[in-house]
Amino acid sequence: MDKGYQYKFIEPPEELADFVENIGMFGNSSGEAKEIVIIPDGRIDLFFSRSHSGPFHVMLMGLETEPEQRTIAPHTLTYSISFKPLGVEYLLSTTIASILNTAKELPDRFWDFGESDLTNFDTFSNKARLVLTAMIPDQVDERKRQLFQLVYASHGEMSVKELSEKVFWSSRQINRYFNQLLGLSLKTFCKILRFRESLKHIADGRLFPELNFADQNHFIKEVREFSGVVPKELAKNKNDRFVLLSVMKPK
Repeated sequence: MDKGYQYKFIEPPEELADFVENIGMFGNSSGEAKEIVIIPDGRIDLFFSRSHSGPFHVMLMGLETEPEQRTIAPHTLTYSISFKPLGVEYLLSTTIASILNTAKELPDRFWDFGESDLTNFDTFSNKARLVLTAMIPDQVDERKRQLFQLVYASHGEMSVKELSEKVFWSSRQINRYFNQLLGLSLKTFCKILRFRESLKHIADGRLFPELNFADQNHFIKEVREFSGVVPKELAKNKNDRFVLLSVMKPK
C-alpha cells in the first residue's frame, strides 16, 4: 500500500454479526491525493470523515454494482461502519434503494458522532459497538435472518430458487424486498458476494474460477463487470488502485 495510506478493520461482536460486517478506518496522511477504484463488495458503508480541505461530515453510501474511480484528498481520515442488509433495515431504519451507486449526506451529529470521535480508532469502535448494540431490536424476521445467513455462508453461490425453498419465502417476495430495501435483486446481490469472495483467490494469484462460475470466460466476464479489468490486470493492482484487493492480499 502507498506510503501515507492507512487502513484497519475489525469484526463486530457476535451479537452484531447479522447486522454489521466490520468497523474500520482508512486515511491518506500524505500531502498528495490518492487515486483509487471502488469495486462492489456488498457492504453498505456509513462514513465519518474529516480533511484539511473540508469540514467533518457523515455519508451513507448505497451499494455499488459497478467500479468507480475516486480520489482520496490529502490529509483525509475516515472512520466507517459497514452494514449488512439487516443492519440497514433494523439499525439504520431506512432504505437505500434510491442511492444505488451513489450516496447521501446525513446530519453532522448523526448518532451523536462528531469530529472529536475521529481522534482514536479504539475509542470510536467501542462507542460504535455500544450505539449499535443498543439498537438491536427484540424481534427480527427469522426468514430474513436465515436468508442472509445462507447467502453469506455460501458466498452468494446458492441460487435464488434454492434460497427461496430453504426459507419458505417466494422468490417474487424476496426480490420485492431486496429491490425496496437495497435497489437491486437478490441474484445481483449474490453475484456481488461471489465476486468479492473470488477477490481472495485473485489476491493470492489464482486467476481461475474456484466458485460456481460456468467456465473461465464467465469468470473473466464477471470480474470485468465489477472491476473494469480482467483478472490478470486486477491481480497486478498497479499503484494499489484497488483498495479492497490490497486489504485482502496475503501479507
